Amino acid sequence: MTAGSQQQDILDWTNASWDRLPAAGLRARAGELAARLAGEIAAGRLPFLATPFMAALEQELAALESGFLKPFEHMLLLGIGGSALGARALQKAFAPGQDLPGHRGKSLWIMDNVDAAVLQAHLDRLPPEKTLVYVVSKSGDTIETIGQYFLVKDWLKAALPGAWKDHLLLNTDEHKGYLREEAGAFGMRTLPVPDNLGGRYSAISAVGLVPAAFLGLDWRGLVRGFQSVAAPLADPGLDAAKLAAHPSFEFAVWGKALMDAGFCELITFFYIPQWASFADWFAQLWAESLGKGGQGSQPIPAVGATDQHSVNQMFLDGPRNKACLFVERAAGPEGLPFPADMPSIFDYLQGKRFGELLPAEALGTRMGLCQSGVPLLALRLGRDDARAAGKMMALLGAATLLTGWLMGINPVDQPAVELGKRLAKARLGAGGLAEEKAALAAFTGQGGAAGRDERRF
Repeated sequence: MTAGSQQQDILDWTNASWDRLPAAGLRARAGELAARLAGEIAAGRLPFLATPFMAALEQELAALESGFLKPFEHMLLLGIGGSALGARALQKAFAPGQDLPGHRGKSLWIMDNVDAAVLQAHLDRLPPEKTLVYVVSKSGDTIETIGQYFLVKDWLKAALPGAWKDHLLLNTDEHKGYLREEAGAFGMRTLPVPDNLGGRYSAISAVGLVPAAFLGLDWRGLVRGFQSVAAPLADPGLDAAKLAAHPSFEFAVWGKALMDAGFCELITFFYIPQWASFADWFAQLWAESLGKGGQGSQPIPAVGATDQHSVNQMFLDGPRNKACLFVERAAGPEGLPFPADMPSIFDYLQGKRFGELLPAEALGTRMGLCQSGVPLLALRLGRDDARAAGKMMALLGAATLLTGWLMGINPVDQPAVELGKRLAKARLGAGGLAEEKAALAAFTGQGGAAGRDERRF
């Protein structure tokens, strides 16, 4: 993976433990997967790789950036899961000033949970006249997001009776769903979620790029980086040899071979502190895509150096069922120089800068994991800029998809999650759902069939 003429992004397989993994048969499936990619892309089922929507979206983003988004100081994003995790990762990585003292620029606030107190705090403290509410739901009826939408819409209508709809931007299905009906009824501005673009694969679409444009991030660099890795996979000329040479296929082979060898947990250790939220973004991508039919590996987000002093003890000396994706950068900020009058026991810091600590600790942790027998793939970024982030997101997204195909499962659905959504709606009294309501009654003891074993402590 090449980031430019002067910097390189490197996948270091030195400590991946290939000699312990059953990978040969998986590599032989490159031709099968290349043909499947071609068929799925031709059928329009993999827009996150082919990005057929991007040319139109770039024009729309440029217009939003230079016009509609400019007057707002705050964006309140209503969305959950993939509708929020990509935007949060981009904000934390490239607009960290919001989390630092004295911030006076634009701010992105993300409501991605059912938290009545936090929602109330936002509505009490945000100035409605300076706030844009960005509502993201592909289906248009995600209960957590729509529940917030009802309350926030009332807040805007009360504060801005003549202009409330101008403070709403909806990102939803182009043709159907409740949010699409709302947009039609009130003439609200919208952006479409392309067909077949699932939430966890949607960060490099309007879902994540609108917040990026609002914050003034280099969203074009994100797109260019993403496409540089994804485009070869969408090329009609893709064949077995070209796919085998693509880093996402090698990652997928490694990921499936790890599972086959009993490595059922995958640590994502980010030694770029501001990129820590990318570990959470990847956790959803990997877990929701691959946790099917009793298969998969559990992603474990971690950030250095913080987690050296917490969960790393388990990584180093716990069950030998863990592998690691280790993400670091070639060089970070130098930081302040250490003072000259430190105690003698810290003489080794003389002449050094604070920024030298993190790479030293990264090396120590990486070496410790390898010596403890943890298969480790190191992703070393030449730069930690938007282009590099786009490349990484394409690599991990494509690798997840291909891993799922090697596993023989569908990596773009989430059937178990859908069951939980139906049960929640049944609990709230939604119409129909008789089977779910009966199951709830049995589970909670209301149907008389289930005994309770509850004890005070």
